Amino acid sequence: MDYLMNFKKIAAIMLTGVLLTSCKNAREHREEVTGGEGPSTFTLGKVQSSIHQGMSQELVLTSLGSPNIVTTDEHGHETWVYDKIASEGAYSSSEGGFIFWSNRAGAYENTQKTLTVMIKFDRHRSVQSINYHQSKF
Repeated sequence: MDYLMNFKKIAAIMLTGVLLTSCKNAREHREEVTGGEGPSTFTLGKVQSSIHQGMSQELVLTSLGSPNIVTTDEHGHETWVYDKIASEGAYSSSEGGFIFWSNRAGAYENTQKTLTVMIKFDRHRSVQSINYHQSKF
């Protein structure tokens, strides 16, 4: 009999622990998915404010990180391409009703954003020109 009582207590404690640890709010889920980094910090505003003509490749690398593509022209001048794609989603739902009758409604919207930045360097490995294209659909 004592064995059964102890088993029930242990089972209740374990179940309580599982229930308490499995309930996460939206922020906790987002941190789990993104690794705590939150939204991307690579934006057109950051590029426009931190990259300028004459800047060294090392400073560009420090500001923006590694490029997605690196090409070299016939003169040995490099072009770095940063190509970023972001997807944003929003969901809204509501539920209402009365005892035997219920009403549920919801909507989901997904938006895609792209940002392509091309930085051309001169023979001294300094920024020669910056071009970009941004779209949202």
